[in-house]
Amino acid sequence: MSEFYDKDYYENGTCTGKSCYVNYRWMPELTIKLAYNLIRHLNLNEHDTLLDYGCAKGYLVKALRILDVDAFGCDSSRYAINTVDSEVRDFCYNIEDRDNIISQNYDWLMTKDVLEHMTENDIDQLLIESSKKVRKMFHVIPLGIKNGEFVIQEYHDDPSHIQIQTKKWWTEKFNNHGWEVVSFSYKVNGIKSNWTEKYEKGNGFFTLRRKK
Repeated sequence: MSEFYDKDYYENGTCTGKSCYVNYRWMPELTIKLAYNLIRHLNLNEHDTLLDYGCAKGYLVKALRILDVDAFGCDSSRYAINTVDSEVRDFCYNIEDRDNIISQNYDWLMTKDVLEHMTENDIDQLLIESSKKVRKMFHVIPLGIKNGEFVIQEYHDDPSHIQIQTKKWWTEKFNNHGWEVVSFSYKVNGIKSNWTEKYEKGNGFFTLRRKK
């Protein structure tokens, strides 16, 4: 599946039908604002280490580092990692080049619009391995409704969106693998506002901590 996320996915997605991306690039006015609001929501500080799982070209890693968070990234796309922003190239890696999904211990692991691309087995593997190396998690996930449709119909435009699950399904999945949901919201200020303002329950924002 990693081969699916090639140049066409990131640069020509709407033309090829692979994704909603066109000319995926660094946009500081958006990404630094996203990083700032993420820091506020999670109460991150300069001592925290954070892994952006599914980092693509590393733009959020770059923005977080500009704001003094010790951020790292990983992705399964060889194209994305090979074109990672030059300023954070040393802080991002290809998952398939490592023996373990997570290469070291982190305070936080986060995903934004990533888990819906993964098979259930891969999600299980990530949650199990993370429970040994990560203290807390934050996930931003498009939510589904009972009949297998996304709340936000536009999310069906990306054929790699294979997990169409409800808030209840995700909560049980996290809990079954040793993660407690400490907070949940359908909206976080400054994160995916273009969608959350239009669709009240289209996205889930899960903050988790490892069970003792």
